[in-house]
Amino acid sequence: MMRKRILKLPKSSHTGYTIAAGQPINNRQPKLVSVITPVFNAEKYLRKTIDSVTVQSLGLDNIEYLLIDDGSNDSSRDILLDYSSRFPNIIVVFLEKNSGTPGRPRNIGMELAIGKYITFLDADDWLEPKGLETLAAILEDTGDDYAVGKTIQVKANGNTIIGEHESCKERRSVCPSSIPHVFHHLGPRAKMMRADIVRDNQILFPEMKFAEDKQFFMEVLAHSTKISTTTKPIYFLNRSDNQETRLTNQTNIIQKANCNLKVIHHVMNNNWEKNKQKMMLNRLYEFDSISRFFSTPHFQKTKLKPVYYYKLKQVLKTTKQLDYEFSEEFLQPLNKTVYQLFRNKKYRDLENLIAWNQKEKVKEVTIKDGLPYMIFNDDTHIRVPMHAIFLDDGFFQDTYRLTFSVFGDYLNSLSDVLIRDTKNALNEISFPVVADGNGNVTVEIDLVLLTSLPPSTYSIFLRYRDYLKINIRKPASDRVRHLMNQHQFTFFQTVYGNIGLKIEKQQE
Repeated sequence: MMRKRILKLPKSSHTGYTIAAGQPINNRQPKLVSVITPVFNAEKYLRKTIDSVTVQSLGLDNIEYLLIDDGSNDSSRDILLDYSSRFPNIIVVFLEKNSGTPGRPRNIGMELAIGKYITFLDADDWLEPKGLETLAAILEDTGDDYAVGKTIQVKANGNTIIGEHESCKERRSVCPSSIPHVFHHLGPRAKMMRADIVRDNQILFPEMKFAEDKQFFMEVLAHSTKISTTTKPIYFLNRSDNQETRLTNQTNIIQKANCNLKVIHHVMNNNWEKNKQKMMLNRLYEFDSISRFFSTPHFQKTKLKPVYYYKLKQVLKTTKQLDYEFSEEFLQPLNKTVYQLFRNKKYRDLENLIAWNQKEKVKEVTIKDGLPYMIFNDDTHIRVPMHAIFLDDGFFQDTYRLTFSVFGDYLNSLSDVLIRDTKNALNEISFPVVADGNGNVTVEIDLVLLTSLPPSTYSIFLRYRDYLKINIRKPASDRVRHLMNQHQFTFFQTVYGNIGLKIEKQQE
């Protein structure tokens, strides 16, 4: 393939990158949406990624697509030049040398973008065909600063939904901090924002190998007055077979801790509203510095555990600047126990607790004074936020009736029983529930509605606080079956001791 000529702009205008010749970079008409993709050695999926933008229902006339190549040495360059020669709305930029961070290409994309809204797409992921239209329509209708929808994570063994707080319900024009866990899952996927939010507040990605998107989207959310969320699918996150080439997997846990520490300092050095800052810091302390930090296989295997403890001590030094006890903000009691063991220098107990939590998939839970606790080492009781125990089930004509008891902190926030395909999370259905005064729930499931689901095995969850989920523990291994309209429904005990559903289509 003949390479397309590259136009190198004057150093005084653009430093460190060139733009493909013939690109209408200086005479572009503003579009509704600017899509920005950093590219580095992405030849395997790059065409699928670009194609997912060119076929958007929003119409390519309403889109400008900026692809910034960060020094690829595979065929990505040729692929980019091919598309830019065929699509005038595709702008291709080449960095003069590899930056080693997706932050730099994204910043260049934002510098060049002239769309009303900005969204990001990684070079091995792809958009749902109506994704951009869905988010842009929400922003146009509401005038909100930011909108986010459903992300489907694609793996070799099936599809799951991540960041469910972002897509569990339709919300319009709400305060960001009204959404639990809004500062979790801060990757660039399935999000669209007003370009003015970024430009007016001079928000940039820090040029780090890790956590650059975390800091960026914390700032965007902190500056957003109102945001919207949608249950509609927007973005497919590819985790099928690209683990080795992902930059985050080439960054070790200590480097990640150092990046998180930089983000902590950044949050503390900004005069955010206190509740927002608490939510940001809780994510960085509890999730990044304890839950995710100690759950890595490397921590279990390494003899260098003191290095982990040293890095955590560095992180915890920053908490001395706070005027509140940060661990009281933790959302998971287990993380608070880990922190207390660390603070008391009970490192062996900490290591045993982490190993037990990862190994024991079915944990013994006891109810004490109406609250659930899991038992570690026979004598350590650790609170569980919510727990559900199966009581009874059966079929009544073409209805399945399930009764269970619920214990925990959020009985008043129960919303529904969710039935979801274990292989494809887009196949799901839910039924509303309410607990009585004793915490008992009876839900009636119309089997006619279940016939809309394809034959598969399904997990059954109890959902509370909008999106948080727990399984319903089923102590007995008995099964109940019902045949209706060539569909056989079997409710059973899963290998992890929970209630599950199998739907089979019978031959006529």
